[in-house]
Amino acid sequence: MTPRDNTLAIRTPEGIEFSLPLAGPFSRMGALAVDLAVIATLGSVLGMLLSPFAAFAEDTAQALTVVLYFAISLVYGALAEWLWRGQTVGKRLFGLRVVDARGLRLEPSQVVVRNLMRFVDALPALYLVGGAACVLNRHRQRLGDVAAGTVVVRSRKAAQPALDQLLEGKFNSLAEHRHLAARLRQRVTPQVAAVALEALLRRETLEPASRLALFAELAGHFRELVPYPPEAVEQLSDEQYVRNVVEVCYRTSREECPMSLRAN
Repeated sequence: MTPRDNTLAIRTPEGIEFSLPLAGPFSRMGALAVDLAVIATLGSVLGMLLSPFAAFAEDTAQALTVVLYFAISLVYGALAEWLWRGQTVGKRLFGLRVVDARGLRLEPSQVVVRNLMRFVDALPALYLVGGAACVLNRHRQRLGDVAAGTVVVRSRKAAQPALDQLLEGKFNSLAEHRHLAARLRQRVTPQVAAVALEALLRRETLEPASRLALFAELAGHFRELVPYPPEAVEQLSDEQYVRNVVEVCYRTSREECPMSLRAN
């Protein structure tokens, strides 16, 4: 990626490539302003809860309020980004999302690291360090993103894929287990689902060895996310397994029209 690019291109070892649109500093600052307002609101609520204690020990209550405010700042960011898959209230409003820089699933350790580093990025005031790093870094990463191996991208709804020719008339044993299918839709990230769909669409252009390796890797990843009973999957090849997962992710049921990937 060159310094003028506004996307992060990710290429798998098997030759499948997809790109993520990077978030700019202005949209990130807007999302940050919303999140700071949320944190300030939570801090105000905390202050009201501690007000009776302040009547007896005002200095201690003030010190405790400051400590808890920083704790709220850390917990809010880390918990929201983990539960909402890389988003906070501000990022949702501005259509942004934190993702792994390699296109992998965002890990809890990455979320914690980038939020711990937030206090460094905020120095000396108004996030000057983080803002400068974001402007100078070619991937638009602040120091917390560099340390955690993450980037902030713009969320975009995937275009409705034409799945009829790819999936029409084929029995999907995964979709028959509705509770497991719902869990699979929840756990498969939009980026991985898009890669799986792209692999299916381009499968005829891949070398046989690369095709087998790619679908084996994707199928293994999906099997680890949600284990299915043996009778539902024992007759499926890796490629069939991936095809069934893609249908589950892009359709709420076999009778419904294709849907775009979930934004959350």
